[in-house]
Amino acid sequence: MNRIAISLIAATFVLTAAPVMFPSTAHAETLRMKVKQERHMNLPTRGMSMAAVKRAFGAPLKVLPTRGGSSKYQPPIHRWEYAQYIVYFEYQHVIHSVARYPGPKTAS
Repeated sequence: MNRIAISLIAATFVLTAAPVMFPSTAHAETLRMKVKQERHMNLPTRGMSMAAVKRAFGAPLKVLPTRGGSSKYQPPIHRWEYAQYIVYFEYQHVIHSVARYPGPKTAS
């Protein structure tokens, strides 16, 4: 009886963990396509200052609330939304720019 219970538990674990351990290739392919599309976009580059981004790309449509900044290990992260992308700043410099894609509608 113990062997059957242990086998069932092991089988349940394997079947539950399989999607996490072996993600679908469709998700990876979608991500590759998004990254490839971003390469062809004119986005703010890493290291640009906030002032340089405003000069080159104009004012953002929306400035999102700052996150972090409570300690030296959590620097303030600023986010600016533009129509086609979002720019992330650490202190006053760009750390990443990401193309915006339509996603699931969320309640705001």
